[in-house]
Amino acid sequence: MGDISEKITEMQGYKLHVIETDKYKTNTIVWRMKAPLTKKDVTKRALLPQVLQSSSANYPTTTKLRSYLDDLYGATLYVDLSKKGEYHVISFLIEIANEKFLTDPTPLLEKGFELLAEILLHPNASGNAFDRETVEKEKRTQKQRIQSVYDDKMRYSNVRLIEEMCKGEPYALQVHGDAAEVEAITPDSLYEYYQKALAEDEMNLYVIGDVKEAEVKAFAEELLKFETRTPKQAEDLRVSQKSDVNEVKEQQDVKQGKLNIGYRTNISYGGPDYFTLQVFNGIFGGFAHSKLFINVREKASLAYYAASRLESHKGLLMVMSGIDNKNYDQAVKIIREQMEAMRKGDFTEEEIEQTKAVIKNQILETIDTSRGLLELLYHNVIAKTNIGIETWLSEMQKATREDIIAVGNKINLDTIYFLTGTEAGQ
Repeated sequence: MGDISEKITEMQGYKLHVIETDKYKTNTIVWRMKAPLTKKDVTKRALLPQVLQSSSANYPTTTKLRSYLDDLYGATLYVDLSKKGEYHVISFLIEIANEKFLTDPTPLLEKGFELLAEILLHPNASGNAFDRETVEKEKRTQKQRIQSVYDDKMRYSNVRLIEEMCKGEPYALQVHGDAAEVEAITPDSLYEYYQKALAEDEMNLYVIGDVKEAEVKAFAEELLKFETRTPKQAEDLRVSQKSDVNEVKEQQDVKQGKLNIGYRTNISYGGPDYFTLQVFNGIFGGFAHSKLFINVREKASLAYYAASRLESHKGLLMVMSGIDNKNYDQAVKIIREQMEAMRKGDFTEEEIEQTKAVIKNQILETIDTSRGLLELLYHNVIAKTNIGIETWLSEMQKATREDIIAVGNKINLDTIYFLTGTEAGQ
């Protein structure tokens, strides 16, 4: 693990991160753009990367662009959208074979850079408007993406919990935007937003693989130049603690009830309690050996599934479970009891050690892929920290029973959301 060192250079309008490693078979180029989540822009922003990756000036149809990728020894290009705290993050990812392993001398890394520059800077557009047909096609897909959340009740109940819990906060916005706002986007308005994003976003370029920093820098310098900027920061929200727990029940035609519970941890990524919080969550609900899994699912047979996860940049801990509608009160009670048990220190040294071992394995597995490594490193951009993987692991190992109990006592129950079926007469 010692071979992972990140070299960061300030380029024109963005930061370049080079990770030289021969650990992976391919070289990965990832472009990330982040901006504060806003209701005004979220839907346009979600559409933008889809339009950019669909075609470009030199490859004006999706077929032509994909066929060019095949010519590059099956390179892959894909885009991704995520919410991290109050930020909306766009990613473009290109994975390309390492040219060292090829018999012909194609300069693949350079071609990967050229492709990224093509997608970002030479879109399929004319006269300050994107190609109309492309925009309309991607708008239809975007509506389907937003709809698919409603069709998947597990995802839907998680989205609804966040909407209820974070009302009035940017984090309540959905990552793919609002279905009602898709139609109004035009090729011109999207192009205008594209120019704004390239001028204002905080931008980072990651190159991970068997590469030489000097060569990467030369390609980046030549092909990717942007205006210098001071990126907009999200407002630092201080959310006041609710005096009452917000309880929301919603009825739909579902066979299995979805019970999602949201806590505020009051701890965010990189803060002094952050690594202990990871251990806390692991014992509470993060893994198969944790309290929620054993007590709610196995011993009480109350849930089809029960687990918890953290949103580290927003300071949330969310419990997700699937239950029979009639078991609502009992399930809420037993989940709350598990949190209480954590606060009282009702866990063993063995559970602490087991959890640390599982977290360590998880991190090592994560960095087995270049994408996983990138995710871990990018936390530092969001949180303005500089935590390496070694630090991550050593700090987490230091968490003591007292630390874990102290973290539990900072966590507040905020919202209980229940998606229930109609048949139980509730």
